[in-house]
Amino acid sequence: MNLEQLLDTWRASPRHRANIAHWHTVEAVEAEYAPLPDGLDPRLAEVLRRQDLGRLYTHQAEAFASVAAGRHTVVVTPTASGKTLCYTLPVVDAILGDEATRALYLFPTKALAQDQAAALQRLVTDLGVDIKSHTYDGDTPAAARKLIRTAGHVVITNPDMLHSGILPHHTKWVRLFESLRFVVLDELHGYRGVFGSHVANVVRRLRRICRFYGSEPTFILCSATIANPQELAERMIGAPVALVDRNGAPRGRKEFVFYNPPVVNAELGIRRSSVLEAAGLAADLARNDVHTIVFARARTTAEVLLTYLREALPRGAADRVRGYRGGYLPNQRRAIEAGLRDGAITAVVSTNALELGVDIGALDACVMTGYPGTVASTWQQAGRAGRRQGVSAAVLVATSSPLDQFIVGHPDYFFRQPPEHGLINPDNLLILLSHLKCAAFELPFAEGDDPLFGTAEAGTVLGALTMLAEDGVVQRIGDTWHWTDQAYPAEEVSLRAAARDNVVIIDESDRVHPRVIGEVDAFSAPMLVHTDAIYIHEGQQYHVDRLDWEEQKAYVHPVAVDYYTDADLAVRVQVLEQFSPDPPGAPRNHGEVLVGALPTIYKKIKLHTHENVGWGDIHLPEQQMHTGAYWLCLPGALTDRMRTAELQGALVGLANVLVTIAPLYLMCDPRDIGVVPEIKSPFTGRATITIYDKIPGGIGFSPKLYDLHETLLEAAHDLVAACPCAAGCPSCVGPAVEAGERGKYLTLGILRLLLGRRVREGVGA
Repeated sequence: MNLEQLLDTWRASPRHRANIAHWHTVEAVEAEYAPLPDGLDPRLAEVLRRQDLGRLYTHQAEAFASVAAGRHTVVVTPTASGKTLCYTLPVVDAILGDEATRALYLFPTKALAQDQAAALQRLVTDLGVDIKSHTYDGDTPAAARKLIRTAGHVVITNPDMLHSGILPHHTKWVRLFESLRFVVLDELHGYRGVFGSHVANVVRRLRRICRFYGSEPTFILCSATIANPQELAERMIGAPVALVDRNGAPRGRKEFVFYNPPVVNAELGIRRSSVLEAAGLAADLARNDVHTIVFARARTTAEVLLTYLREALPRGAADRVRGYRGGYLPNQRRAIEAGLRDGAITAVVSTNALELGVDIGALDACVMTGYPGTVASTWQQAGRAGRRQGVSAAVLVATSSPLDQFIVGHPDYFFRQPPEHGLINPDNLLILLSHLKCAAFELPFAEGDDPLFGTAEAGTVLGALTMLAEDGVVQRIGDTWHWTDQAYPAEEVSLRAAARDNVVIIDESDRVHPRVIGEVDAFSAPMLVHTDAIYIHEGQQYHVDRLDWEEQKAYVHPVAVDYYTDADLAVRVQVLEQFSPDPPGAPRNHGEVLVGALPTIYKKIKLHTHENVGWGDIHLPEQQMHTGAYWLCLPGALTDRMRTAELQGALVGLANVLVTIAPLYLMCDPRDIGVVPEIKSPFTGRATITIYDKIPGGIGFSPKLYDLHETLLEAAHDLVAACPCAAGCPSCVGPAVEAGERGKYLTLGILRLLLGRRVREGVGA
């Protein structure tokens, strides 16, 4: 049966119908067109007409006019709305008019860069002109690099390569920087948090070098829908930006389903595994040859889902299901992308690695295993399925987490809620200091240079340069700082949240010819590839024989076992400085903290039943991070009356609900923040809950939480009070086994007390 028939079957089926919490239809939208711009090079206009593009969508025409007028421009439209033409047209048109014109394209991943390079090359081939476009990244052969530096009209790369491979060697790129007229920054919504803050500083360095060579490029930025595109774009490039956000592209009808797995334990509020439910729905789609993408929030979940989905399908169909995530080798990912485009692969199970706009063809359905964390990411993932004509489906399968239950229980909140803000902090001192080193290496740094290094304040820049001079890496001569150290600073600065060096995973089943099967970032490695972990790759289980932390290598061999492993992390918080003038024991505060994370034990989780069937110790060093945090103290008048076990349960319950609610008001990904409950904080001396930024140096969540204190408590109270469970469940304060038998009751009482409401007698007694 086709997709529409299958959706009708789900609606009619008692088993499915009972679990459908909400069914929302996004109606089809007709296209809005505009004629090709006046003055467009006739050769380019003719090629567009031959490709049935004799007219543009309105946002494409508006973007062309804005860029042609010399304005920095950000284009914000949904997935698959033709954003590529918004920058390709003005760039190619300018090169056709002046052969000396140069452009720099920046994409967040190599896959996306190669994708866009192929699309641009097809257009150039159809034009029959000599426009040289090249991808320049770590995979570019040495022999081709010199040609690209001197003759490349369009250089396509990623921010990491620009940071470490191009800007520090700008004297080899004189031709590019002298004539650089356009810089394209695609997938702007992905440049958030620490990565976005780093990239904003890379852009500062880029503009500084361009000015040195006498160029002032126009920036063209593209983004999926976010709440503050213009603000984020202006923060990113340090200049005013024109906004183009009226989408003219057509859209087919999309059926959006909120699917809540059935309750299997009403007393504890536990629902059937979202992984099993998602696998069942995806299997229905794959059996009917509906081309489907299944998203999972974690690598392990993706591999477990892939295993379940293959087991549910007959051999022929199972062979057409693949996995896709970070850690797969590049040639594996390219083969999977090609299989999706040509239809050889029916279904793919992915982490958010395929959330970005890599060309994977037109899929018909998307199954999301758990709420992706933000409104923007949910629409981005749902947008990977859907053609401009015809029906597509997006199914959000909720987990038992409070956030997921809040979303499926309040569909109006989701469908009316604007997408999240993109937050960056380029002036984060740790990040700024790193890039000032790189900038000083690239060019001497004069006082007042390049309007205070973009948008950073004068005092911040001068203070940072003074710190570098004290460290002996720069020397001040007159009013200019010169790099004096032997080190190459860009090599030591990673733009990503993870450590620069990844842990390589080596299959030693063939001792004579061991092979690399994947990699994992150093920060995640202690949780995923510790000794005796079960690492799943492409549906195959591997036992980790040993993790060589010093050499950054994990040695594995394939196994066939009926469980996977999940590690526990012990987190401690040390307050370094508080920013509010209130004393340490005040009801709330915020400041700078040092977070230590230590993996302690791992659990063996049985496939399908998800039972805990064993455990083991993990012996690895603690990792530390300096960041920002907000903390909330419980009133001593209450906690002094509570037994230790009850206080621990109430703290855990309150921490669970606060860290669940906070992302809705911060408009951030839940994975961007962490929480630590302490019965007696060494800093405050009281029972304390600390919510910290999971981003080195902090990104600004903590002061927002401090300001949102009352709102956060109100929302937490309403969520717990509305939950129908008796003693606590995964949908509110956590299960009773985690929060204690009276966890829900005590948590609700504490929230009422903090809000100044009357509390029933006996709370804490």
